[in-house]
Amino acid sequence: MPCRPARLRAVVTTAAPTRASVGLRSERGPILGSVMISIALIAIDATILATAVPAIVRDLGGFTQFPWLFSAYLLTQAISTPIYGKLADTFGRKPLMLFGIGTFVLGSVLCAVAWSMGALIAFRALQGLGAGAIQPAGMTIMGDIYSVAERAVAQGYIASVWAMSAVIGPALGGLFSDHLSWRWIFWINLPLGLLAAAVLWVRFDEKASLSEPHVRRPIDWWGATLVAAASALLLLGLLEGGIRWPWLSWQSAVALGGSALLLLLFVRVEGRAADPVLPGWLFRHRVLNAATVGGFIAGMVMLGVTSYVPVYAQQVLGAGATVAGFAVAALAIGWPFAASTSGRVYLRWGFKACLFLGAGFGAIGASILVLVGPGSPIWLLAAACLVLGLGLGYVVSPSIVALQSAVEFRQRGVATGANMFARSVGSAVGVAMFGAIANAMVADRLGGADAAGAIELDQLPVAVLDPALQAVFLAVAGCALLLVLAASLMPSRLVASTNPEPVTSE
Repeated sequence: MPCRPARLRAVVTTAAPTRASVGLRSERGPILGSVMISIALIAIDATILATAVPAIVRDLGGFTQFPWLFSAYLLTQAISTPIYGKLADTFGRKPLMLFGIGTFVLGSVLCAVAWSMGALIAFRALQGLGAGAIQPAGMTIMGDIYSVAERAVAQGYIASVWAMSAVIGPALGGLFSDHLSWRWIFWINLPLGLLAAAVLWVRFDEKASLSEPHVRRPIDWWGATLVAAASALLLLGLLEGGIRWPWLSWQSAVALGGSALLLLLFVRVEGRAADPVLPGWLFRHRVLNAATVGGFIAGMVMLGVTSYVPVYAQQVLGAGATVAGFAVAALAIGWPFAASTSGRVYLRWGFKACLFLGAGFGAIGASILVLVGPGSPIWLLAAACLVLGLGLGYVVSPSIVALQSAVEFRQRGVATGANMFARSVGSAVGVAMFGAIANAMVADRLGGADAAGAIELDQLPVAVLDPALQAVFLAVAGCALLLVLAASLMPSRLVASTNPEPVTSE
């Protein structure tokens, strides 16, 4: 039966305050700042090397190996995220966050003194292991110290960090490479990481935010090893298939087939584990399923927009690199705005309505993107990115708030980690799918894959590049429409585990 909006607001605002909201009210600003700095470091480092690659190759050599600078970082980050999420529930958020920052800073220092491309790739993998801990631990801390009503604003700040990092990262990389040295890309992480760790160490009293004490459980080492290996093979196959080797090759068969076999073994092992690293209830929980689907699709859409919109702006519309950057930066405006205002929507009408609103914006933004053509003004491309950003903001951030509100405190870390992992896998799937579509279209127009491979991007005529990128935009639109699926999976009535009364209802 529908709830009156006034009654719903009363339920949320009059619920018994937790010790976190009372005892840590004056402490939460510095903690939020520390988490934002930490997440900014890992978000920027995912893109900052893009403009520094020429300088790195000139210094270290290894041109054929440089794609692994990105793949190694993303791989280790993605495969470790769900494991760290589980560890955050066992050992606490603060120790895991400090471990992640320390590992990331150590990896950064080693990257700064790297003597070869192979060493730099290895140290980037170490950075990724640190980033894998920071992301779920940081997001879980936000769920611990902020109430449901307050998390929208906190998530808005975090979303703005991710969005702005996608724009700031390449600019900083170029600035350091041109005026200082590419090694400063990594040295800058040292003072910022130490600052974030110091603030967290001094200002975050985790015991004061605990609604219940952490329970030390046996670590599911077999499960952790199998899920990491299966994820690594899956992401490796998706990231490198069609690039370093053909999709129909023994390498793809080994990577994807091996991943499938390890996943089957993982399911078998987890069914017998006393405390599995990814419990079965994660996949039977309606709220978590909705959040997982939303995160997966968001990862795909975000990759399609940030990877191909700048190419279209420059190569088809004839815009400069700066203007193209501003076009995709519109995504960084829409996403944080929607994330920070989503609380007004889900507190009044429920999380399901909020996700449907995001799906609506996603459909509108995708429609605008499909309408863009060779004669379109650049502002139309920016408008598509802005509206798509609104759609993602009204889906991703509320989904995280919903899942953190729907599980018990001791389950919050593993649920958050699983959601972060789904977004990473979605990005990898997006890379593979959109790349395959663009390459197939270019090859068809040029008369075969060999002819297409012999031509650089800058040499492709608009008559070839435009339909190829239009096909990618159509695929992005299809993915954006699938956000409706995430909204339909979200239950109409969500009950917080720490509050017997309904938090949201339609």
